[in-house]
Amino acid sequence: MEKRALTLLSATLLALTTASAQQRDFIETVPDSWAIEDNFASMAPPDDAWWHIFGDARLDSLIAEASRYNFSIVEAIDNIRIAKAQWRQAQALMLPSISLDAGWQRSRTSGNIKATGDASVYDGYFDAAANVSWQVDVFGTLYKRSRAQKELYGASREEYRSVLITLYANVATGYFSLLQSIEQLEVLNESAASQREIMNLVEVRYNSGLASKLDLAQARSVYYSTLASIPSTEGAVQQYRHSLAVLLGRFPQEFAHWPHNAAPLPHVIDPVAVGVPAALLRRRPDVRAAERRTEAYAQLLGASKRDWLPTFYLNGSIGFSSSSLKELPRERSMTWQIAPAMSWSIFDGGKELNATREAQARLDQSITQFNSTLLTALQEVENALSLYRSSIKQIVALRETVNQCQETLTLSLELYKQGLTQFQNVLDAQRTLLNYRNYLVQARASSLKSLIGLYEALGGGWQ
Repeated sequence: MEKRALTLLSATLLALTTASAQQRDFIETVPDSWAIEDNFASMAPPDDAWWHIFGDARLDSLIAEASRYNFSIVEAIDNIRIAKAQWRQAQALMLPSISLDAGWQRSRTSGNIKATGDASVYDGYFDAAANVSWQVDVFGTLYKRSRAQKELYGASREEYRSVLITLYANVATGYFSLLQSIEQLEVLNESAASQREIMNLVEVRYNSGLASKLDLAQARSVYYSTLASIPSTEGAVQQYRHSLAVLLGRFPQEFAHWPHNAAPLPHVIDPVAVGVPAALLRRRPDVRAAERRTEAYAQLLGASKRDWLPTFYLNGSIGFSSSSLKELPRERSMTWQIAPAMSWSIFDGGKELNATREAQARLDQSITQFNSTLLTALQEVENALSLYRSSIKQIVALRETVNQCQETLTLSLELYKQGLTQFQNVLDAQRTLLNYRNYLVQARASSLKSLIGLYEALGGGWQ
């Protein structure tokens, strides 16, 4: 038996060592730098509360409120409570179980049984006892299951932090999407006002015989097409308001007119400190959660292999039993029992073997999931870096484009008033200016969202 126990223990240690080696080998292959490094500092972000860089007090208050009332946060906290209770239950299995029993029994034996003669026999007694049952964890099976539950509890805490990071990113993204829609609505209203002035000018020139009816129809078509775009943008504003309300755990009606005074989109184009790829192992909660789950399944595999070994129990009881209640507490009424026991399954139809195979497969699966999680994390950072850098370049180019479009409209309108150019040039300038003003707003919002995505991918936003 001792030889078999040592063999199984060695096999378990070998399985755990192999699992850890597979994980460690993959971690050691993580690149030392990002594919995009220019203009990005090689140090970890100094402030986990990254949303403060936008300097928006409203955003700060939204995130603070969401962290208290969002239902995903509440659910994650409940998951932590469940995991902690399961860990405590696994710990309790290593301790002895003590129970108290007390009762009274009265019985009557039939008088038609030869052993009792012709008379019925009555019997009764009182008893009280304390019973102890303890599974002695000789080979550490219960301990390993307790360790597994502890790791799963730690994974639930990491998942809570991951929910926080996602929530903060969603709130910031929703808030800037709302500001983007509001700013685009302002662009449409300003463009409509400008186009109306030009339409009135063309109408005056038409009434004076200086412009054709075609010019007037074209001016009106541009104006009314801009008006037609306003309702859909207003609908988008309401949708983003409703989304923010849900993220904060509030009813959509409470955000129907929020904010009353919209601030413009912030201008943030400074380089971001991204650290080195290996820092994700320390910062990303989902990576750490996957690592802890792998450790949990490694412990469960070890416990499964130890289930092949015998199980030892120590049972006992001490109490009193007497037919008279007043004699019950006396020394001569005392009873006790001690019963050590061993149980070892010789044949179970392959149950333990297949349980170990299942545990091994789950461990292998968790290692694969960890590796996939790490690769996904690296991909998300690379994508966010690329988008952020590209958006900054796009903003710079679009600002110059908008300035040139504005100058084109001014010059073409002035030439049209003097009768030196066709109205088609004014129409083209109007449409182009409106389009590129919208593109600029979208690019600024996209830059902010890609920055948010970068901080989310880096695992920032919790303490």
